[in-house]
Amino acid sequence: MPSHPLRVAVVCSSNQNRSMEAHNILSKRGFEVRSFGTGSHVKLPGPAPDKPNVYDFKTTYEQMYNDLVRKDKELYTQNGILHMLDRNKRIKSRPERFQSCKDQFDLVITCEERVYDQVLEDLSSREQETFTPVHVINVDIQDNHEEATLGAFLICELCQCIQHTDDMENEMDELLQEFEDKSNRPFLHTVCFY
Repeated sequence: MPSHPLRVAVVCSSNQNRSMEAHNILSKRGFEVRSFGTGSHVKLPGPAPDKPNVYDFKTTYEQMYNDLVRKDKELYTQNGILHMLDRNKRIKSRPERFQSCKDQFDLVITCEERVYDQVLEDLSSREQETFTPVHVINVDIQDNHEEATLGAFLICELCQCIQHTDDMENEMDELLQEFEDKSNRPFLHTVCFY
């Protein structure tokens, strides 16, 4: 079992839905957790699929919420975006970009393969200083409210199992295989070093 609480990062594209739902669940379970996005901007659904609401990562959840209320309160209440932003602003003030964070984690969990690739690219471009391992695991989660909730519970269960392993480095592959079989989802896994 790790000698310290597992330091976990959960990463999706915009740090809005999937990573924030997992952040919420993991923090309630006592994990040391942060959440991030990897996109160049934060994108939220707009009035049409080709008209998303685009924000800078420096924009707070409160500012996004107020902007969408001003634009069309009924639409963004009905599609759940205002509810999601309300949850987000109770967890932290604004979205964060993974590539801008230099903190170290034991585990980085991504929510889609494209984000997994971006995290691996970022970690491999950094100069290695401590040679501390970080396990990067991808769990594909569709970007909708229901799947984000189901995915968050799966991520939490995975983190709890990893937290209780005697030897994370040697038990990870077997543990992930068990989770693949149980969840009927493929997991990707790479070890990087800080």
